[in-house]
Amino acid sequence: MQKIIFGSLLLTGFNTPLHAQETVQNLPDQIVTATRTETAKNQLAAAATVYTRKDIERLQAKTLPELLSGTTGIDMSQSGGYGKDTNIYLRGTNADHVLVLIDGIKVGSVTSGTTPFQFIPLDQVERVEIIRGPQSSLYGSEAIGGVIQIFTRKGNQDEKPSVTLDAGGGSYDTYRVSGTVSGKWKNSWYSLGSSQFGSQGFNTRQSIKGLNQPDKDGYLNTALNARLGHRFDNNAEVETFFMRAEGKNEYDGTAQNKTEFMEQTLGTTASINIVDNWRSILRLGQSRDDGDNFAPDGAFSSSFNSTRWNVSWLNEVALSDDHQMVIGSDYRLDQVDSSTAYNESSRYDAGIFTELHSRILDDHFINASVRGDKNEAFGEQVTGNFGWRYNGVYGISPFAGFGNAFKAPTFNQLYFPGFGNPSLKAEQSTSFEAGLAGDHDGLQWELRGYHTNIDNLIVNVTNPTTFLSSAENVGKAQIDGIEAEIGTQIMGWNSKLNMNLLSPKNRETDMRLPRRAEKTLSYDLSRSFGQFDLGAHVMAQAERFDDVQNKTKIGGYVTVDLRTAYHLNKNWILSAKLNNLLDKQYQTISTYNTADRNFFLSIHYNN
Repeated sequence: MQKIIFGSLLLTGFNTPLHAQETVQNLPDQIVTATRTETAKNQLAAAATVYTRKDIERLQAKTLPELLSGTTGIDMSQSGGYGKDTNIYLRGTNADHVLVLIDGIKVGSVTSGTTPFQFIPLDQVERVEIIRGPQSSLYGSEAIGGVIQIFTRKGNQDEKPSVTLDAGGGSYDTYRVSGTVSGKWKNSWYSLGSSQFGSQGFNTRQSIKGLNQPDKDGYLNTALNARLGHRFDNNAEVETFFMRAEGKNEYDGTAQNKTEFMEQTLGTTASINIVDNWRSILRLGQSRDDGDNFAPDGAFSSSFNSTRWNVSWLNEVALSDDHQMVIGSDYRLDQVDSSTAYNESSRYDAGIFTELHSRILDDHFINASVRGDKNEAFGEQVTGNFGWRYNGVYGISPFAGFGNAFKAPTFNQLYFPGFGNPSLKAEQSTSFEAGLAGDHDGLQWELRGYHTNIDNLIVNVTNPTTFLSSAENVGKAQIDGIEAEIGTQIMGWNSKLNMNLLSPKNRETDMRLPRRAEKTLSYDLSRSFGQFDLGAHVMAQAERFDDVQNKTKIGGYVTVDLRTAYHLNKNWILSAKLNNLLDKQYQTISTYNTADRNFFLSIHYNN
């Protein structure tokens, strides 16, 4: 693995092809999630990756996990194929240390604390922003590893309605159909889309002692997305948005082997200029994460339904041309409705924050934020973040940042009967990072190093006398990492190389944190030849351990994907993608299978 990584870095110097979102040049200039208001990427110390709708279509990604795979700072584990449990470890932190937003609304399960990325329909997604590093000073709980914000489809805002249609199929009897219509009328705009993704799948898990279910494990997801907005004559705006995905997911298990799920996000945003330099934004939203689980004989087994209410009030104030401030507050109410009788069924969190973005001496940029949270379950938390960036001569930009973050205990950890501990404290982290970025006429690069300490980690502790388990704040972790990105555009070839070097350790046992690879390399190459688009994606990961004792090792792997598209005319495109060209048999969780060599063909229409 080391030879692969460092060999590829050397080859980069000779302009050989390199992955992820095609090229650095195609990244949007403005990012919302890093400051909760639009800010130029080159004025931020925070690490950010953005995927636009154009990137999603060019990469021919069918699911959100497929899109995020190989992204700088992201490692993931999957328990099978389409629709199966997907955990994302952002900068080596735990799967519940990443805050996930859909159109500004917090989503995910309040019982497990994680987000079902596998159920979020990519056909209904317009844009994805990934901010790496602590962000609790802007968002509160969970943002230890960072924030992933998903923006749903908005479509074109032209007087003439825009229509898109997609249909395709491939291996494992997989199919996908989707369609959108969007446009505007006078000062109003609208977008409506629907999609369905289905697959017969493959056998999720190998036969092991006590489990032998050599069947295909299918997946079905039907989704709807709608958006309606209006701009008034005084420049005030109001917009309502809605996304819902529901379906079923089959897997291998002795007590349960099928889940019927529903993911829904809806909200309304209103904004108005109080005075010329002060814009106020109010957002009200709700997210739901519902799941009914069934036993192998088809009998109902359990249900876990989460509802999250979100209210946010933001005030963007331009103090001057060089100094902008955001002042805001959030109120969130989490509720659980389950076949399990939790000791408590709801809790609230209220937070107030401020953030300052300043340009100093023309080329220095500073971001500073501070936030206070009051949580009904564990009390108060204060978090802060500071970042500095200098856009210097010769296209080189040094930057550095510091921040602390926290993650509230989940309902399972606090209130699950016989296990929960209502005395738990929040998990807490401190992080430092520094690096350099460069932009030199067709060559863009970035190098970052970071250090994170996490205390009060919640772990399962078993009483040696009663053999009963409970949640306790006794864990400690240290994560050190290096992230590198190199992008080029030479003679029509777009190339991108991402590298992650990670040391995620349990500070008490010196063991590696489970299911994290210490080395990851992803590399993408693409070019257009007239009506043809060609692309290739290579991903390499070193071995990982599946358990906290580091006794179960999972081997590393290299996968190669190929893609092509043919533009029949300005409206129609034929696409084809071949995944896992080398037919590599590998795992990210012990005993759980991943896809063999597979293909997908599709046709796309856009007027």
